Amino acid sequence: MPGRYLKFVKGNFYHVYNRGANKQKIFFETDNYLYLLKLLNKNTTKYCLTVIAYCLMPNHYHLLLRVDGEKDLSRCISTTFNSYVQAINKRYDRASSLFLERFKAIHIDKEAYLLHLCRYIHLNPINAQLIANLEDWPFSNYLEFIGKRNGTFFERVFFQKHFGNCDAYYDFVHDVSIQPPENFGDYLFE
Repeated sequence: MPGRYLKFVKGNFYHVYNRGANKQKIFFETDNYLYLLKLLNKNTTKYCLTVIAYCLMPNHYHLLLRVDGEKDLSRCISTTFNSYVQAINKRYDRASSLFLERFKAIHIDKEAYLLHLCRYIHLNPINAQLIANLEDWPFSNYLEFIGKRNGTFFERVFFQKHFGNCDAYYDFVHDVSIQPPENFGDYLFE
């Protein structure tokens, strides 16, 4: 398989995402989501990455990551999701591919895009019409951003610098009059 053209640089942010093969499910029950989060916690620590925002959906995922060290982001994602796929295939007696292809990654180089990407990631369950109330989706760190849960994936310094407080973030996410920056779609799922 050809190498990735994107170079992952310390201190930079990346939108990492993938979807299930044929848009099929990648999570089949609550334990699957929890297992992936456990793997992600272990491997982001090992590979010096910080999870800024995430959302796990039934057939895809979004991660907003910051590279904090010299280790390769690709290695972290590959290790995490290869372990996940092996566990899923064993658990459900599967032999086929779980994911459409190798994960995608986009370098986020503008602050406005970074902030709107957090919003976009957290709004995924609403936009997919899986829930009516964003607080009802447990498989993202939106609840940490609005102060309703004290989870592992919440970077307080980033949050305070960019959003200030929980009420400000809640308003930012739910204000339909706020438009994303021009060309924001270039940073999203194809």
